[in-house]
Amino acid sequence: MNNFLFVSAENDAIPNCKAGGMGDVVRDVPREIAKRGDHAHVVVPSYSRLHHNGTFLSHLEFPLRGTTYRAELYQVPGKKENDHITHYVIHHPEIEPGGIAHIYHDDPEEPFFTDAIKYFIFCTAVAEAIRTNAFGTLNIVHMHDWHSSTVLFLKTYHSRYKELKKIRFVYSIHNLAIQGIRPFYNNYASLNNWFPEVVLDHEALCDPRYPDCINLMAVGIRLADAVHTVSPSYKEDIMKPSRPPEFIGGEGLEKDLQKADNEGRLYGILNASNYGNVRQAAKGFLYRNTVKAIFHWLQDESKKYKADFLAHTGEKIMQYVGNKPKFIVSSVARLTEQKFYFFMRSPEKFVEILKMLEKVDGIFMLLGTGDPGYEEHFRNLSYEHKNFIFTNGQSEDLIDSIYLETDLYCMPSLFEPCGISQMLAMRNGNPCLVHHTGGLKDTVDHLKTGFAFDGETYDEKMENMVKVLAVALDIWEHDQPLWKKIKGNAKRKRFTWEKSVDAYYAQLYLLN
Repeated sequence: MNNFLFVSAENDAIPNCKAGGMGDVVRDVPREIAKRGDHAHVVVPSYSRLHHNGTFLSHLEFPLRGTTYRAELYQVPGKKENDHITHYVIHHPEIEPGGIAHIYHDDPEEPFFTDAIKYFIFCTAVAEAIRTNAFGTLNIVHMHDWHSSTVLFLKTYHSRYKELKKIRFVYSIHNLAIQGIRPFYNNYASLNNWFPEVVLDHEALCDPRYPDCINLMAVGIRLADAVHTVSPSYKEDIMKPSRPPEFIGGEGLEKDLQKADNEGRLYGILNASNYGNVRQAAKGFLYRNTVKAIFHWLQDESKKYKADFLAHTGEKIMQYVGNKPKFIVSSVARLTEQKFYFFMRSPEKFVEILKMLEKVDGIFMLLGTGDPGYEEHFRNLSYEHKNFIFTNGQSEDLIDSIYLETDLYCMPSLFEPCGISQMLAMRNGNPCLVHHTGGLKDTVDHLKTGFAFDGETYDEKMENMVKVLAVALDIWEHDQPLWKKIKGNAKRKRFTWEKSVDAYYAQLYLLN
C-alpha cells in the first residue's frame, strides 16, 4: 500500500473549506486513490475554525522567527467517511481566516502579506509533522499552488528537514497568476524574518522580475520532483510569455516552466468531474430557488448594503415564475478579472448579447460574488436591462438549479487552467459557449459538444464571441436536430478521475 499526503489551502471533502476548484481536486483525487487500496492523508490549515469538531492528535513544535512555535494537529471528519482517507487540520492562532470564503486574505496595500505569514506557519508545521511521522511513512507528498511550496523550501534548505528529501514531492499548479511574492528581507512577512537560520539562495528562489523577492509559485516549479498543470493545453499556454489581454501565458514564469519541461518534470493532466452521487436540486425550481436565496440573504447583516439590489433581483425574477423565458444563458463563477474581463472591458458587447437574447425571449442569468468593482458593474447592468438576472450571492441549491435548467452555459474566461463549470454543465446535457483557451480547449469541441470563440486581437475575440452566440441561437431556433445532437454529445462526454489518476500514477507519482 502506498501512503500519500496532500497539502493544500482548501479541501472540499470537509465542510466549509472551499473557495475554488482546488478544493474539488483535493476532495476527489484522494477518493480515487482510496479506490485503489492506497491511503491518502489530506492536511489543510484550520483557519481558527475547522478544528472545533476535530480530535486533537499532537502538538507540533518547530523553529520560526528565531523562537519556538507550537501548533496543534487535529483529525477531522470528512463529509463522507472512507477507511483509506484521513483528514487533518493544523491550528495556530496566527493562521487566521480571510475574507475570501473565510480562507484567503486580500491585502490591497501589500499583496500576500497576511497569507504568506499564515502559510509559512502552516507549511513549517506540515514539515514538522512529516519529520515526526505523524502521517506514517510517506511515499508521495502532493502539494497544491503557492500556499504549500514552503514545504519544498524547507526540504531543500533547512537542516532540520533534510529527511524529507527521501520522499517524492509533486506540485500542482491550479492558477499560475497568483504567485505569493514576498521580500527576502526587511519586512515582517519576509522570508528572512520567518526563517533567519536558513542561508538564502537568492538566485534559486527569486522572482524573475523582482530579484529582492521570493516567488513561492516559482519555488514549487523549481524544486518539485514533478510539476503538474491541470490541463494539457494550459501546460502549452504557460510555457509562452503573456500578451495581455490577447493571451495569458506564463505570467513571468515561462522560462522556469520551459526548464521543467526540458528536464522532463512538467506534465499536463486534465482535471475531471464527479459523475456519481451528484447533489441536485429538483428540476423546475429555478425561480423559486432564486427567490428563496434572495430572502435568505436579505436576513444576513453582512448583505444589508445591497438589500435594495437583492429586492430588485427578486422583483425581476418573479415575472418569470408564470411566464418562463424560452432560452436561458447562464454563468456561475467568482467575479474576477479571470472570469469576466471581457464583459467588464466591453460592456457594449455584453449589451449586444442581451439584445440578441431579447429577440428570442431569452435571458442571461449570472450568479456570483467577488471583486467589488465587478459586483457593482453587474448590478448597474442589471438595473438597466430587464433580461439580465444578476444574483449577487452564493447558494448551492440555486447553482444546481442553474446547471439543471440552463440552455447554454457561458464561460468567457480570459484564461482557464482547467475549469470545472463547463464539465458540470455538460454533465447535465447543456452545451457551453467558451473562450478557446487553456482547459476549455481540452473539454469543449466547437459545434460538436458546444461553441468556442477566439481571435488574434482583443477586438476580434469580442466580435467572434457575439458571432458564435448568434450561431448557437440560430441552431437552437432553426435546426433542433443539430441542437439536440450537440446536447447529447455534451451529456455523453466524460472526464473521469479514474482516467486522470491513472496518468497521475504513471507520470507524477511513478507508481504502477
